[in-house]
Amino acid sequence: MTFDLITMGRVSVDVYPLQIGVALEDVESFGKYLGGSPTNVAVAAARHGNRTAVITRTGADPFGRFIHRKLGEYGVDDRFVTDVPGLPTPLAFCEIFPPDDFPLYFYRYPKAPDLEIYPEELDLEAIAEARIFWATVTGLSQEPSREATLTALAAHPGTTVLDLDWRPMFWESPEAAKDLIARALENATVAVGNLEECEVAVGEREPHAAARALLDRGVSVAIVKQGPRGTLAASADGIVEVPPTPVEVVNGLGAGDAFGGAVCHGLLNGWDLERIVRFAGAAGAIVASRLACADAMPDSGEVERLLAETAGTADTTNKETTV
Repeated sequence: MTFDLITMGRVSVDVYPLQIGVALEDVESFGKYLGGSPTNVAVAAARHGNRTAVITRTGADPFGRFIHRKLGEYGVDDRFVTDVPGLPTPLAFCEIFPPDDFPLYFYRYPKAPDLEIYPEELDLEAIAEARIFWATVTGLSQEPSREATLTALAAHPGTTVLDLDWRPMFWESPEAAKDLIARALENATVAVGNLEECEVAVGEREPHAAARALLDRGVSVAIVKQGPRGTLAASADGIVEVPPTPVEVVNGLGAGDAFGGAVCHGLLNGWDLERIVRFAGAAGAIVASRLACADAMPDSGEVERLLAETAGTADTTNKETTV
């Protein structure tokens, strides 16, 4: 089978409180969901009808079995998901304080199985044949996942997306990540990140400067997410700026993964950059209006309906011709 999208990297079981606005120590009930950014991206793209798979590893435990089951339910191929005896499947807890405070607590000790991906175990033929390959900066944080991530990026001859995905708790310092991100960008055609992630990657936080720096590193498309200010996307053809889609935020976690899966859907369909960013922004907004991540991913019909409902409510799209 040739996949439309293969993602690689982090997986977890997300344990989210069912009470909103309550500190974690006071929460009395939780929901259990599939999580992990690249895993969620594969789910998000599958919801739009694409053939997707994820390369990751779990513990040989009940939570690992839960991940396999949920991937199947979401239509994501799990053939590249293997277990690591002796390491537990990671858990991620959060607190929910809308509209913009969602602390995350990762339980990835003594080491996350998804960082035990070895280069020699990769199906490089399947990766090369996929229409899009998606990798993350978190995958560069430790060996052997670091070399496996770089190997996979180099093996793909077409569209490769690097999610700048900066998680400071996985690194000694931003400086430790910069050289590795530079190496990954050499084999990426698309880079996606928020302002902090762009600053870590290329030393620029101002959106236009960050996009320019990413293009200078060799990517064809740079997408800079600005939260409540919307999204800036740049290519050799110019810059597109799209405002956020207005929704009532419940849980902002997972919105970026819905955005990423929608970006892949747009790239797979050959859409222009503005349409891709508008569609992706609306997909992310839908997930932000819901509690879960993977469970909350919308299909294309839901996204198009929201775009139609909100058309003109915040239409300040700004196009420029140079970066």
